[in-house]
Amino acid sequence: MHRIKAVVASPVAFSVLAGVVIGALFLVGTGADPVAAYEAVITGSLGADGIGSTLTTLTSVLGLALALAVPLRAGLINLGGDGQLVLGGMAAAVTGLYSPLPAPLTVVLSLLAGMAAGAGYAALAAVCENRFGVPLLVSSLLLSYPAASFASYLARYPLKEPGSSLPQTRQLPDGVALATFGSSTVTVGLLLVVVAAAAYWFTDRRTAFGYEMRMTGLNARFSAYAGVERKGLTLRLMAVSGALAGLVGAIGVLSFPYRFLDGSLTASGYTWTGLTAALLAAASPVGTVLASFFFAVLQVGGLSMERTTEVPRELTQVLQAIVIVFLAARLRFPQWWFNRRKEAV
Repeated sequence: MHRIKAVVASPVAFSVLAGVVIGALFLVGTGADPVAAYEAVITGSLGADGIGSTLTTLTSVLGLALALAVPLRAGLINLGGDGQLVLGGMAAAVTGLYSPLPAPLTVVLSLLAGMAAGAGYAALAAVCENRFGVPLLVSSLLLSYPAASFASYLARYPLKEPGSSLPQTRQLPDGVALATFGSSTVTVGLLLVVVAAAAYWFTDRRTAFGYEMRMTGLNARFSAYAGVERKGLTLRLMAVSGALAGLVGAIGVLSFPYRFLDGSLTASGYTWTGLTAALLAAASPVGTVLASFFFAVLQVGGLSMERTTEVPRELTQVLQAIVIVFLAARLRFPQWWFNRRKEAV
């Protein structure tokens, strides 16, 4: 009974459970079999044919979830993930196309260039708040639009592939690409993102900087009284956040189709999925990883569900929305219900 109480009383666990139950009711209402639909989601995303797509999707979702969780841990919301992602991808593409170094070194340099571009642009949003009083939520969001437009201009005009009807750069030279695991499409970018998650966990749990992050997120006024310099913390966290978003953009360019294609990095909405995962996990390192995996399974499994059961994959988006609504409401079973059950037992 104590174990059931702990699971249901957890806002995250209860939100996910409520989403699954209400999703099943939606399926029953449309005449579909909820068991078959959910089975299609699991087998389609975690089976032999779908695990590769799930891990590839996880690379982007987890990378952006970490990027947005880092400032969120301190109560800061970075809504400029799209802009930092796109600039990171473009910086990686330009570096990969024009670097005179050997291919392996060019790959490393492209990743670093993507991280630097994302970090610098995110830091600009922090400067707007620290120096000019523009709220970070507003400055980070608005700065995404000129970044996306600038990258689009480069892909459509100066860097456009000659003779192509698509707004894309030339393909990267041979060898300038991330290595894959065996014959799958999963690249070492997933490993880089997992390393970033481990670094985030270590920083959060084992360093003074991580303690400052958590305390600022819990009570910004108390942390200021304790000597935490808010402006410097905001600048550092936004730079790290942007670097992670830029890394995801660079990974996307250094993976198939090995070029920058205008709109391809943002079309899947990974930034908002990552933000949803970070919010669901309250920006905790382990929780962010688990929430990102949950949403990656939903995205890939939704396609399989649509193919095999004719249930629209938009249902998985409904599930995500329900989970967030229940999490925001912080619904729990009444305490007296557990007490009655405990007395009955």
